Amino acid sequence: MKKKITVPDILACKGQSKVPTMITCYDYTNAKLVDESDIDMILVGDSMGMTMLGYKGTVGVTVDDIIYHTKHVVAGAPNTFVMGDMPFGSYNVSIEDAVRSANRIFVEGGCDCVKLEGGTDVAPVVKAIVKAGIPVCGHIGLTPQTAAMMGGFKVQGKSFEAAQELLDGARAIAEAGAFMVVLEGIPAMVANAITEKISIPTMGIGAGAGCDMQVLVAKDMLGMNEWVPKFAKKYADLHSVIINAYNEYVKESNERAFPSEPYQYNAKIEGIENLK
Repeated sequence: MKKKITVPDILACKGQSKVPTMITCYDYTNAKLVDESDIDMILVGDSMGMTMLGYKGTVGVTVDDIIYHTKHVVAGAPNTFVMGDMPFGSYNVSIEDAVRSANRIFVEGGCDCVKLEGGTDVAPVVKAIVKAGIPVCGHIGLTPQTAAMMGGFKVQGKSFEAAQELLDGARAIAEAGAFMVVLEGIPAMVANAITEKISIPTMGIGAGAGCDMQVLVAKDMLGMNEWVPKFAKKYADLHSVIINAYNEYVKESNERAFPSEPYQYNAKIEGIENLK
Protein backbone atom coordinates (compact mmCIF):
# COMPACT_ATOMS: atom_id res chain seq x y z
CA MET A 1 0.00 0.00 0.00
CA LYS A 2 1.40 3.38 -0.98
CA LYS A 3 1.85 6.19 1.51
CA LYS A 4 -0.33 9.24 0.93
CA ILE A 5 1.70 12.34 0.17
CA THR A 6 1.10 15.65 1.95
CA VAL A 7 1.46 19.34 1.17
CA PRO A 8 4.97 19.42 2.77
CA ASP A 9 5.93 16.40 0.64
CA ILE A 10 4.80 18.23 -2.49
CA LEU A 11 6.72 21.37 -1.55
CA ALA A 12 9.82 19.26 -0.93
CA CYS A 13 9.74 17.85 -4.47
CA LYS A 14 10.75 21.24 -5.92
CA GLY A 15 13.78 20.66 -8.12
CA GLN A 16 14.02 16.97 -7.25
CA SER A 17 14.46 14.11 -9.71
CA LYS A 18 11.28 12.26 -8.68
CA VAL A 19 8.29 13.62 -10.56
CA PRO A 20 4.99 13.28 -8.65
CA THR A 21 2.07 12.61 -10.97
CA MET A 22 -1.62 13.48 -10.98
CA ILE A 23 -4.60 12.49 -13.12
CA THR A 24 -8.23 13.49 -13.13
CA CYS A 25 -10.85 11.24 -11.61
CA TYR A 26 -14.54 11.76 -10.88
CA ASP A 27 -15.96 8.56 -9.38
CA TYR A 28 -15.44 5.89 -6.72
CA THR A 29 -14.64 2.96 -9.03
CA ASN A 30 -11.90 4.72 -10.97
CA ALA A 31 -10.57 6.30 -7.77
CA LYS A 32 -10.00 2.80 -6.38
CA LEU A 33 -7.95 1.92 -9.46
CA VAL A 34 -5.85 5.07 -9.05
CA ASP A 35 -5.36 4.25 -5.37
CA GLU A 36 -3.93 0.84 -6.33
CA SER A 37 -1.51 2.47 -8.78
CA ASP A 38 1.66 4.51 -8.24
CA ILE A 39 -0.08 7.81 -9.07
CA ASP A 40 0.33 10.32 -6.24
CA MET A 41 -2.55 12.73 -6.74
CA ILE A 42 -6.07 13.01 -8.11
CA LEU A 43 -7.67 16.17 -9.46
CA VAL A 44 -11.46 16.20 -9.29
CA GLY A 45 -11.47 18.76 -12.06
CA ASP A 46 -14.15 20.89 -13.62
CA SER A 47 -13.12 19.03 -16.77
CA MET A 48 -15.95 16.76 -15.65
CA GLY A 49 -18.13 19.20 -17.57
CA MET A 50 -16.78 17.77 -20.81
CA THR A 51 -15.76 14.26 -19.77
CA MET A 52 -18.73 13.31 -17.59
CA LEU A 53 -21.59 15.77 -18.14
CA GLY A 54 -21.48 16.39 -21.89
CA TYR A 55 -20.87 20.15 -21.73
CA LYS A 56 -18.85 21.95 -24.41
CA GLY A 57 -16.52 23.36 -21.78
CA THR A 58 -15.94 23.64 -18.06
CA VAL A 59 -18.33 26.54 -17.52
CA GLY A 60 -21.56 25.22 -16.08
CA VAL A 61 -20.00 22.91 -13.51
CA THR A 62 -21.17 23.92 -10.03
CA VAL A 63 -19.75 23.75 -6.53
CA ASP A 64 -22.35 21.08 -5.77
CA ASP A 65 -21.11 19.04 -8.75
CA ILE A 66 -17.51 19.24 -7.49
CA ILE A 67 -18.52 18.28 -3.94
CA TYR A 68 -20.63 15.34 -5.10
CA HIS A 69 -17.85 13.83 -7.20
CA THR A 70 -15.04 14.72 -4.77
CA LYS A 71 -16.54 12.93 -1.77
CA HIS A 72 -16.90 9.71 -3.79
CA VAL A 73 -13.34 9.97 -5.12
CA VAL A 74 -12.03 10.51 -1.59
CA ALA A 75 -13.91 7.40 -0.45
CA GLY A 76 -12.33 5.35 -3.23
CA ALA A 77 -8.78 6.67 -2.86
CA PRO A 78 -7.89 7.02 0.83
CA ASN A 79 -4.16 6.73 0.10
CA THR A 80 -4.07 9.33 -2.67
CA PHE A 81 -3.86 13.13 -2.35
CA VAL A 82 -7.11 14.60 -3.70
CA MET A 83 -7.51 18.10 -5.11
CA GLY A 84 -10.94 19.69 -5.56
CA ASP A 85 -11.38 22.20 -8.38
CA MET A 86 -13.11 25.52 -7.77
CA PRO A 87 -15.50 25.96 -10.70
CA PHE A 88 -16.36 29.12 -12.62
CA GLY A 89 -18.47 31.48 -10.54
CA SER A 90 -17.28 30.14 -7.19
CA TYR A 91 -14.52 32.72 -6.61
CA ASN A 92 -14.97 35.61 -9.07
CA VAL A 93 -17.76 37.47 -7.22
CA SER A 94 -16.07 38.38 -3.94
CA ILE A 95 -13.33 37.16 -1.62
CA GLU A 96 -15.94 36.23 0.97
CA ASP A 97 -17.81 34.14 -1.57
CA ALA A 98 -14.55 32.48 -2.65
CA VAL A 99 -13.67 31.49 0.92
CA ARG A 100 -17.20 30.19 1.44
CA SER A 101 -16.97 28.06 -1.73
CA ALA A 102 -13.52 26.76 -0.79
CA ASN A 103 -14.76 25.86 2.68
CA ARG A 104 -17.62 23.83 1.22
CA ILE A 105 -15.41 21.93 -1.24
CA PHE A 106 -12.75 21.26 1.42
CA VAL A 107 -15.15 20.22 4.20
CA GLU A 108 -18.05 18.58 2.35
CA GLY A 109 -15.86 17.05 -0.36
CA GLY A 110 -13.20 15.93 2.11
CA CYS A 111 -10.33 16.77 -0.25
CA ASP A 112 -6.78 17.78 0.65
CA CYS A 113 -6.70 21.12 -1.17
CA VAL A 114 -8.51 23.28 -3.71
CA LYS A 115 -7.41 24.65 -7.09
CA LEU A 116 -8.41 27.85 -8.85
CA GLU A 117 -7.50 29.54 -12.12
CA GLY A 118 -5.88 32.93 -12.68
CA GLY A 119 -2.67 34.85 -12.11
CA THR A 120 -1.99 38.15 -10.40
CA ASP A 121 -5.69 39.02 -10.38
CA VAL A 122 -6.61 36.09 -8.12
CA ALA A 123 -3.68 36.45 -5.70
CA PRO A 124 -5.87 38.21 -3.06
CA VAL A 125 -8.35 35.32 -3.30
CA VAL A 126 -5.58 32.76 -2.87
CA LYS A 127 -4.27 34.65 0.17
CA ALA A 128 -7.71 34.71 1.80
CA ILE A 129 -8.36 31.00 1.24
CA VAL A 130 -4.92 30.05 2.58
CA LYS A 131 -5.52 32.30 5.60
CA ALA A 132 -8.74 30.36 6.19
CA GLY A 133 -6.61 27.22 6.55
CA ILE A 134 -7.11 25.59 3.15
CA PRO A 135 -4.14 24.65 0.94
CA VAL A 136 -4.41 26.21 -2.53
CA CYS A 137 -3.03 25.22 -5.94
CA GLY A 138 -2.93 27.92 -8.61
CA HIS A 139 -3.46 27.50 -12.36
CA ILE A 140 -2.12 29.77 -15.10
CA GLY A 141 -1.60 29.66 -18.86
CA LEU A 142 -4.48 28.13 -20.75
CA THR A 143 -7.27 28.51 -18.21
CA PRO A 144 -10.33 26.62 -19.53
CA GLN A 145 -12.86 28.59 -17.47
CA THR A 146 -11.91 31.79 -19.30
CA ALA A 147 -11.11 30.21 -22.68
CA ALA A 148 -13.74 32.43 -24.30
CA MET A 149 -11.56 35.44 -23.47
CA MET A 150 -8.63 33.72 -25.22
CA GLY A 151 -10.54 32.85 -28.37
CA GLY A 152 -10.71 29.19 -27.45
CA PHE A 153 -8.36 26.53 -26.12
CA LYS A 154 -5.13 28.06 -27.41
CA VAL A 155 -1.50 27.95 -26.31
CA GLN A 156 -0.57 30.91 -24.09
CA GLY A 157 2.70 32.73 -23.42
CA LYS A 158 3.97 32.75 -27.01
CA SER A 159 5.62 36.18 -26.78
CA PHE A 160 8.13 37.69 -24.36
CA GLU A 161 5.46 40.00 -22.93
CA ALA A 162 2.99 37.15 -22.48
CA ALA A 163 5.65 34.96 -20.87
CA GLN A 164 6.54 37.76 -18.44
CA GLU A 165 2.87 38.14 -17.52
CA LEU A 166 2.66 34.41 -16.77
CA LEU A 167 5.80 34.56 -14.62
CA ASP A 168 4.44 37.58 -12.75
CA GLY A 169 1.20 35.69 -12.15
CA ALA A 170 3.02 32.60 -10.88
CA ARG A 171 5.08 34.72 -8.50
CA ALA A 172 1.99 36.51 -7.21
CA ILE A 173 0.25 33.18 -6.56
CA ALA A 174 3.31 31.84 -4.73
CA GLU A 175 3.62 34.99 -2.62
CA ALA A 176 -0.06 34.74 -1.76
CA GLY A 177 0.59 31.36 -0.17
CA ALA A 178 -0.23 28.76 -2.86
CA PHE A 179 1.83 25.59 -2.45
CA MET A 180 1.79 24.63 -6.15
CA VAL A 181 0.78 26.03 -9.54
CA VAL A 182 -0.49 24.27 -12.66
CA LEU A 183 1.05 25.45 -15.95
CA GLU A 184 -1.29 24.54 -18.80
CA GLY A 185 -0.83 24.95 -22.53
CA ILE A 186 2.34 27.04 -22.63
CA PRO A 187 5.64 26.57 -24.52
CA ALA A 188 8.10 24.29 -22.75
CA MET A 189 10.80 26.96 -22.61
CA VAL A 190 8.41 29.34 -20.85
CA ALA A 191 7.36 26.62 -18.39
CA ASN A 192 11.02 25.84 -17.73
CA ALA A 193 11.76 29.49 -16.97
CA ILE A 194 8.79 29.79 -14.62
CA THR A 195 9.73 26.54 -12.87
CA GLU A 196 13.27 27.81 -12.31
CA LYS A 197 12.25 31.26 -11.09
CA ILE A 198 9.44 30.58 -8.60
CA SER A 199 9.70 29.03 -5.15
CA ILE A 200 6.80 26.55 -5.36
CA PRO A 201 6.51 23.40 -7.48
CA THR A 202 4.97 23.59 -10.94
CA MET A 203 2.63 20.98 -12.38
CA GLY A 204 2.60 20.78 -16.15
CA ILE A 205 -0.12 19.82 -18.58
CA GLY A 206 0.94 20.66 -22.10
CA ALA A 207 3.92 22.52 -20.66
CA GLY A 208 6.86 20.19 -21.29
CA ALA A 209 8.95 17.85 -19.16
CA GLY A 210 10.73 20.57 -17.20
CA CYS A 211 7.91 21.09 -14.71
CA ASP A 212 8.30 19.65 -11.22
CA MET A 213 5.19 17.46 -11.67
CA GLN A 214 2.80 16.30 -14.39
CA VAL A 215 -0.99 15.97 -14.71
CA LEU A 216 -3.20 14.49 -17.43
CA VAL A 217 -6.91 13.96 -17.96
CA ALA A 218 -7.45 10.25 -17.33
CA LYS A 219 -9.82 9.72 -20.24
CA ASP A 220 -7.19 11.18 -22.59
CA MET A 221 -4.24 9.10 -21.38
CA LEU A 222 -6.36 5.93 -21.26
CA GLY A 223 -7.52 6.46 -24.84
CA MET A 224 -11.21 6.61 -23.93
CA ASN A 225 -11.68 9.26 -26.62
CA GLU A 226 -10.60 8.91 -30.25
CA TRP A 227 -9.29 12.50 -30.28
CA VAL A 228 -6.98 13.84 -27.61
CA PRO A 229 -5.03 17.13 -27.32
CA LYS A 230 -1.52 17.30 -28.79
CA PHE A 231 0.08 17.10 -25.34
CA ALA A 232 -1.87 14.03 -24.17
CA LYS A 233 -0.13 10.74 -24.86
CA LYS A 234 -2.41 7.70 -25.09
CA TYR A 235 -0.96 5.09 -22.77
CA ALA A 236 -3.80 2.72 -23.66
CA ASP A 237 -6.55 2.41 -26.28
CA LEU A 238 -9.57 1.66 -24.13
CA HIS A 239 -11.92 3.19 -26.70
CA SER A 240 -11.33 0.28 -29.07
CA VAL A 241 -11.24 -2.27 -26.25
CA ILE A 242 -14.61 -1.12 -24.89
CA ILE A 243 -16.35 -0.85 -28.28
CA ASN A 244 -15.08 -4.31 -29.25
CA ALA A 245 -16.29 -5.76 -25.95
CA TYR A 246 -19.75 -4.21 -26.41
CA ASN A 247 -20.00 -5.58 -29.95
CA GLU A 248 -18.83 -9.06 -28.92
CA TYR A 249 -21.48 -9.09 -26.19
CA VAL A 250 -24.17 -8.23 -28.76
CA LYS A 251 -22.88 -10.91 -31.15
CA GLU A 252 -22.80 -13.69 -28.54
CA SER A 253 -26.23 -12.72 -27.22
CA ASN A 254 -27.75 -12.89 -30.70
CA GLU A 255 -26.09 -16.26 -31.29
CA ARG A 256 -27.36 -17.54 -27.92
CA ALA A 257 -23.73 -18.22 -27.03
CA PHE A 258 -24.06 -16.04 -23.95
CA PRO A 259 -24.86 -16.75 -21.20
CA SER A 260 -23.32 -20.20 -21.48
CA GLU A 261 -23.05 -22.78 -18.69
CA PRO A 262 -20.42 -20.98 -16.55
CA TYR A 263 -22.52 -17.80 -16.45
CA GLN A 264 -25.91 -19.15 -15.37
CA TYR A 265 -27.46 -20.51 -12.18
CA ASN A 266 -28.60 -24.12 -12.20
CA ALA A 267 -31.02 -25.99 -10.00
CA LYS A 268 -32.65 -29.40 -10.32
CA ILE A 269 -36.38 -28.89 -9.80
CA GLU A 270 -38.62 -31.88 -10.28
CA GLY A 271 -41.84 -31.27 -12.15
CA ILE A 272 -40.70 -27.93 -13.58
CA GLU A 273 -42.52 -28.88 -16.79
CA ASN A 274 -45.81 -28.74 -14.91
CA LEU A 275 -45.61 -25.05 -14.15
CA LYS A 276 -48.84 -23.27 -15.17
